[in-house]
Amino acid sequence: MNISKKKVIILASGGLDSSTVAGIARGSEAKIYGLSFDYGQRHNKELQAAKKIAKHFKFKDLTIVKVNLSLWGGSSLTDRKKQIPNKGINKNIIPNTYVPGRNTIFISIALSYAEAINADLIGLGVNALDYSGYPDCRPDYIQQFQKLANLSNKRGRENNPIRLWTPLLNLNKEEIIEMAYDHNVPIEETWSCYEGGSKPCEKCDSCRIRIKAYKSWLSKR
Repeated sequence: MNISKKKVIILASGGLDSSTVAGIARGSEAKIYGLSFDYGQRHNKELQAAKKIAKHFKFKDLTIVKVNLSLWGGSSLTDRKKQIPNKGINKNIIPNTYVPGRNTIFISIALSYAEAINADLIGLGVNALDYSGYPDCRPDYIQQFQKLANLSNKRGRENNPIRLWTPLLNLNKEEIIEMAYDHNVPIEETWSCYEGGSKPCEKCDSCRIRIKAYKSWLSKR
């Protein structure tokens, strides 16, 4: 997808994946508008990281929207009574780090923002290969949401739809790290850990996936 000089909204979580999408957009000279969410997550490390990434890539703006999903919980990321799993990934089970409806809510808000500022694309760091089994990070979800997006707003009805841009969808984590390196992403400034300590826990699913991929990537350099 050609994004050169287009207006792009990046869902900026402060993690490796969304930061890599921002790096790709910057390399294409896109006009970047960041959108982050304070959704009642158990820590604000990712929001701090998002601000650093926005400054690094010179976003036109970074908007932080408060949507308190901790009001009803349902996830270890929004309910401190639930324990974050650290036994490794079971491909047959969606872990309790899945936040009910999170991407559906975030993308819906992004579509509203995109239409208001006449943005062409919404950049998402979703990834279908090295992920924790979340239902809203899969290709069929993105495909169906694009159909809904085309029907849900003025631009879509006028045959000028806002596109969901997912350049990492079919990459594994090692390939994403390589792409991050190639696009000047300050990897050390990104935050992927589900915990909010002074340094990554190295035990949660997200840390395990990232560390394994990073070690593999380094071994091949």
